[in-house]
Amino acid sequence: MASLTEIIEALMTPSLPVILIGILVVVAAPVLLHLVLSCSATYTTPPTVLLLGSSGAGKTCLLTLLERGSHPCQTHTSQAVQSVELNASTNSASKHSFRNHDDSSGTHTKFLLVDTPGHGKLRPVALGKLARAEKLCAIVFMLDAAALSERHALADTASYLYHVLLHLQKKASAKSGKSSVPLLVAANKMDLFTALPATVVKAQLEDELTRIRASKSKALLDSGVGNEDIGSEEHDDWLGEYGSKRFAFDQMQEFDLDVDVIGGSVLAEGADVDKWWWWIAQRV
Repeated sequence: MASLTEIIEALMTPSLPVILIGILVVVAAPVLLHLVLSCSATYTTPPTVLLLGSSGAGKTCLLTLLERGSHPCQTHTSQAVQSVELNASTNSASKHSFRNHDDSSGTHTKFLLVDTPGHGKLRPVALGKLARAEKLCAIVFMLDAAALSERHALADTASYLYHVLLHLQKKASAKSGKSSVPLLVAANKMDLFTALPATVVKAQLEDELTRIRASKSKALLDSGVGNEDIGSEEHDDWLGEYGSKRFAFDQMQEFDLDVDVIGGSVLAEGADVDKWWWWIAQRV
């Protein structure tokens, strides 16, 4: 039987087996350590609130305002998804205000606020994030209330919102036992003279969504698809109450989807976003 001295001498003597064993130890040790640590440590993904909306609606400004708690930074058209971790509370002293960075009272919940690009060419990126977001608990769809009176702005905003609502509707119809994701239409720039009131924003969006729904239904009828296929496909792609003449946000409750329209302003003096913040705080 080899003595301890002989074993040490064998290990210290350069040879192919010794070199291979040494390489194996060097490579395997970090991997084993990582596996041990990852199994012992638990990481919880915080709830996610997704910011959607057309370019120029104020999504990135809102993100930086809520992150800083004071004033938003100068922004430009976003080309990538970005997120910040925030804390919200429903029982703290400052529960109704986003300026809660120094508030230690009550219970605070961490959540991720995820900003998405709003440019038309980058919209698939945002919709992809909507489809893949982990622990999605709420959606904030921002729009420019001061530009909504312009035909092209209304059409673009409503078209984007149509795809978002239809995605949520299909997702709600396909699953069971889980609550659906609520959506806030945040009508931004209410401090501007040309801004439409939240009630008018809601009515105009419902009218435009009605027009889009009818247009898509007519396009399907004109496509030459068989009547049976048309009935099935039209029902699946019909937003809101099937067969209704006019779309209304209340129809989304049929799919357990709550839609609220609330006005505010990111860049107003004093930043009028507390109603949006309280809406988010109650859902994370």
